[in-house]
Amino acid sequence: MRPPELLPNASFYMGPQEEPPLPRAGFIVLAIIMTFFTIPAIVLNATVIIVSLMHKQLRQPLNYALVNLAVADLGTAMTGGVLSVVNNAQGYFSLGRTGCVMEGFAVSLCGITSLCTVALIAVERMFVVCKPLGQIAFQKKHAIGGVVLSWLWSLAWNLPPLFGWGRYELEGVGTSCAPDWHNTDPNNVSYIIAYFSVCFALPFTLILVSYAKLLWTLHQVSKMACMEGGAVAKGEMKVASMVILMVLSFLVSWLPYAGLAMFVVYKPAAKIHPLVGTVPVYLAKSSTAYNPMIYILLNQQFRKYAVPFLLCGKEVMDEDETSEATTTVEAISTNKVGPS
Repeated sequence: MRPPELLPNASFYMGPQEEPPLPRAGFIVLAIIMTFFTIPAIVLNATVIIVSLMHKQLRQPLNYALVNLAVADLGTAMTGGVLSVVNNAQGYFSLGRTGCVMEGFAVSLCGITSLCTVALIAVERMFVVCKPLGQIAFQKKHAIGGVVLSWLWSLAWNLPPLFGWGRYELEGVGTSCAPDWHNTDPNNVSYIIAYFSVCFALPFTLILVSYAKLLWTLHQVSKMACMEGGAVAKGEMKVASMVILMVLSFLVSWLPYAGLAMFVVYKPAAKIHPLVGTVPVYLAKSSTAYNPMIYILLNQQFRKYAVPFLLCGKEVMDEDETSEATTTVEAISTNKVGPS
């Protein structure tokens, strides 16, 4: 029997009477795996939001995008993560057609906003360090504009399936919903190609271009500066390592998902096991757990407040009270080197 998500007019009430794509143990394993990602994602992202509200020091324009990333990832974890755990524990999707559309829309809205925010962070850092438009100070209005744009962009490209261009459908083993990659109707295919282009290819291009420009600027400053102990070069290596980590995490999260989607669009007759179709989905959702670790908990400003909060008030030793990223930005912007 073909998985219900590949069938026209598939039933959204697949129960024990229908042949499941996995044995019961397989669904339980998937539920456990999703729990492993979902609980840390909820805790870490909620922590970032709470400590940002509690401490005025964190409410700086350069941190707005980081908090927005936490909000979007928390939304993904609360919708896609929690529902995936529940549905896998049941072994089927039981929320009906309306529930599928609502889940697909909510997860896609938050997921694409998160993806766009990662690109926004790269662009903001590039503008602050490289100043491509001259000596324009990065202000609160710029930060808010970027955050609003990320949500509007995601909304603009996730609303069309609600009005007939594309649709939300069961995916993978049939326990979660997303844009329908399998439907070969030209109307649906055109939406998926456009969706891939503006919601994956464009953000990824912005990330590569922005970080390439930032690294080039850092390298040029490092060559010109003759600082004792090679402080600029050391800062350059730190930023380069962080950039590589960010780009790799982006690719691990989203490239398998986007790649499988495009493969299915161009090879609709290809037979893909439901479990194979589920792995990229989980990789994309796992980003909600390690995004706050990479972008926020490695930021010393946030770590100073987030770690004691997570440890219920226990203080931790942290000699440098300033974010390394902020220090590096200020140093490069003024051609000076702050404390490392």
